[in-house]
Amino acid sequence: MPTATNFKDYYAILGTSKTATPEEIKRAYRKLARKYHPDLNPGDKDAEAKFKDLNEANEVLSDPEKRPKYDRFGEHWNQPAYNEAPPPRGTNAGTIDFDQYGDFDSFINDLLGRSRNGSGRRTNTYQTATGGDDFSAGFRSQAPAPDSEAAIALTFSEAFHGVQKRLQLDDETINVRIPAGAKPGSRIRLKGKGRPSPFSQQRGDLYLTIEILPHSFFRFEDDDLVCEIPIRPDEAVLGAEISVPTPDGSVTMKVPKGVRSGQSLRLRGKGWTLQKGGRGDLLAKLLIVTPKDLSAIEQECYEKIQANTSFNPRTQLEEIKL
Repeated sequence: MPTATNFKDYYAILGTSKTATPEEIKRAYRKLARKYHPDLNPGDKDAEAKFKDLNEANEVLSDPEKRPKYDRFGEHWNQPAYNEAPPPRGTNAGTIDFDQYGDFDSFINDLLGRSRNGSGRRTNTYQTATGGDDFSAGFRSQAPAPDSEAAIALTFSEAFHGVQKRLQLDDETINVRIPAGAKPGSRIRLKGKGRPSPFSQQRGDLYLTIEILPHSFFRFEDDDLVCEIPIRPDEAVLGAEISVPTPDGSVTMKVPKGVRSGQSLRLRGKGWTLQKGGRGDLLAKLLIVTPKDLSAIEQECYEKIQANTSFNPRTQLEEIKL
């Protein structure tokens, strides 16, 4: 995390203000993460550094516990001496005298203002450490390792089929297997790949949040995969059999007579890979597209239809008034 000498303004990194809502923080992060993701900027060190800063900023500002500390203490927010409670007895601001405590629980009791005994001293749970052990050693052995969060962007194909990714985490390169069927917002836990504890040097876990890059044809709608299929007016009126792309190839879909523009037809088992097994559904949304350039015979046929039809789609509008 940044120190006082290399403080980073997380709000500036995300292009938001301090009054930004969690939803605004999330939107800003996703937009910039897609722009600067290393997969979309191969070999661009500036984009790689920007992407790393974005992950760091999002990790803090999206956390309901970390963000208030960051807002209050700024560059000092992650230093142990800066927190919501007053400094424990016998300490100066920014410095803690570890030698006065026998163990980690004693420190926590003093820090949180828990009960004192009749002598006016705070009650400790454990006996004072002996044999030369000091509090800082006990703290190092008992302090939990922090978990970390980061985002990883995948193409639709990578998320659908599953993929192996190589990630650069500080000075370490790790291989990550993304199972087939990952969806936006899915989280993958990498045990022991988080940041090390500054006391014990044990490492926490790393949680990767899946971001899926936009596709030109498919999109998600809840648990279903959705696409838009243009059809001609005659296909909408008379019905037709048309070819529809799916994630693993085209299939023939029957369009019933009299469909309306915007109506969706469900192709069962032709949607997204499900992590529990099987496939979800694909919703094909029909859009009636009228031709701009008509041949002579098309013009003649449409004129005959117009002259002879009794259908009026605006009948229900005749009774509308203020």
